[in-house]
Amino acid sequence: MTGVAQLGYLGFEVKDLAAWEHFSTNILGLEIVNRSDDGGFCLRMDSHQQRFFITPGEADDLSVAGWEVEDQAALDALVKRLTDAGTEVTPGTASEAKSRMVSALVKFKDPAGNPFEVCYGTEKAESTFTSKLVRRGFIAEDQGLGHVVVHANDQAESGGFYETMLGFKLSDKIQCEFFGFDVDLSFMHANPRHHSLAFGKQHKKRIHHFMLEVRNMDDVGLCYDRCIRAGVPIMNTLGRHPNDKMFSFYALTPSGFQFEFGWGGRLIDDETWEPTTYDCISEWGHHPPMMLAPKKPKKAS
Repeated sequence: MTGVAQLGYLGFEVKDLAAWEHFSTNILGLEIVNRSDDGGFCLRMDSHQQRFFITPGEADDLSVAGWEVEDQAALDALVKRLTDAGTEVTPGTASEAKSRMVSALVKFKDPAGNPFEVCYGTEKAESTFTSKLVRRGFIAEDQGLGHVVVHANDQAESGGFYETMLGFKLSDKIQCEFFGFDVDLSFMHANPRHHSLAFGKQHKKRIHHFMLEVRNMDDVGLCYDRCIRAGVPIMNTLGRHPNDKMFSFYALTPSGFQFEFGWGGRLIDDETWEPTTYDCISEWGHHPPMMLAPKKPKKAS
């Protein structure tokens, strides 16, 4: 089955456009392009014309996750699978395709109601973006922009949908307790990147976090320092995951959901890969900052 090939773009509806402009450029190291009349803008990170769509609104949440397929035939086959299964699919208009800089797209929702789009024919820029802050650049291109973690009401239902409708393959799962929280996450891949999509129940918003991967470990540390200097709340300190081996940290976006900034993610070879269930979310690190605060000594009775 020909399914999605990569995570092509993400859209966020945000309350504070100015904060997102500063965050995107001065913390993440992305480039603003294609400003709109309503104050929204798009972001570049590689050879694609745009990878993120930032639009004004009250949601402060994911507005769309856009998945790329190879061509029109792959898009048609995916639409047929969806409609045959009873999923409502809306063709994107010519204006919407133009704004996304793709040849064509369709819109639908996953079982949890997350807004998805599938497209083909993404326009490339004349030159690849070079970040002034991320010295070695981002790992994106054919692996997609990174990954996104979304809410799922029913993991089995969502996982089955992603696999049978969109062509994802299971990478692995994590089931554990993490500082008092029950973690139950599934990870799926569409190309050699360990996962482009993950999902679980514990999210207050549609999105828990998105991840950007860089080519050099120092660029993770430099972004970590930028967050500290700018007062961006760190949600999980530097650490390494057991499944994708990503060395990373987590912090808050201006909209209250998280981003992960990482290096060293493992690649999957489908010929040899066997999904595993892990009983920890990190091999080391990724501590919530409050766990690092010094404890006050008990007063003598």
